[in-house]
Amino acid sequence: MSTTDLNQLQQFCKLIRRHIVEMITEAKSGHPGGSLSAVEILAVLYKEVMRHDPKNPHWPDRDRFILGKGHACPVLYAIMAECGYTPVSELKTLRQLGSIYQGHPDRRFIPALEASTGSLGQGLSIGLGMALAARLDHRPSRVYVMLGDGEIQEGQIWEAAMFAAFHKVDNIVAIVDYNKIQLDGWVKDIMELEPLAEKWRAFGWHTLELDGHDLEAIRSAFAEAAATKGRPTCLIAHTIKGKGVSFMENNPKFHGTAPTREELALALKELA
Repeated sequence: MSTTDLNQLQQFCKLIRRHIVEMITEAKSGHPGGSLSAVEILAVLYKEVMRHDPKNPHWPDRDRFILGKGHACPVLYAIMAECGYTPVSELKTLRQLGSIYQGHPDRRFIPALEASTGSLGQGLSIGLGMALAARLDHRPSRVYVMLGDGEIQEGQIWEAAMFAAFHKVDNIVAIVDYNKIQLDGWVKDIMELEPLAEKWRAFGWHTLELDGHDLEAIRSAFAEAAATKGRPTCLIAHTIKGKGVSFMENNPKFHGTAPTREELALALKELA
């Protein structure tokens, strides 16, 4: 990645973070922590990795992205809007009655979404169906599913993981946003996931660990996933909940608490 490209992508990530905190403050509800932790991953996916066309959102050969942790939809909405799928001007209507930007991704309001998500544990199964369909139809499409670390405490995730490896579904990538905080506190105190990489490997997945905020590491991981044949890939992205806003970072409070107007001003100053 050239220095110019890297700088542009870093500025794009700052823009997305500003959208996130503004949207959630305006709504007076939402999930800033897990939205902010996923910014770099989605930025690289939508700006560099995925085959997609905002002017033709149902292009049959497109790649698919599914946000299993649907409560983090502000990051997805902001990126889709900046890519041209939906209006940037309406982002601050998040969670309002009638808004296309509902509190969880909903295809009835945004048809360009691949799935309505937020019932935790189901995203990987949905993605597997799409990946298998693409294989049966001999299409080049790849499927990317972002999972929350709290989400993968759900048993359905591991059923899907077994299925994907057994059927050698190599056109799917699971991305664990491993920010180590869930709704009620720290993951390690609620349902420890470690040794996480070894678990995915034991289930037959090609598994990589990376810094989920390092743009070059993310880009490299997606390239390795694309080159891996005969088995699915899991990217365990070590991230920081609330990344980019100092008082939100690693703060369980901001899993599902909106910033105040005063906190918004502080956050925007940091993200300038």
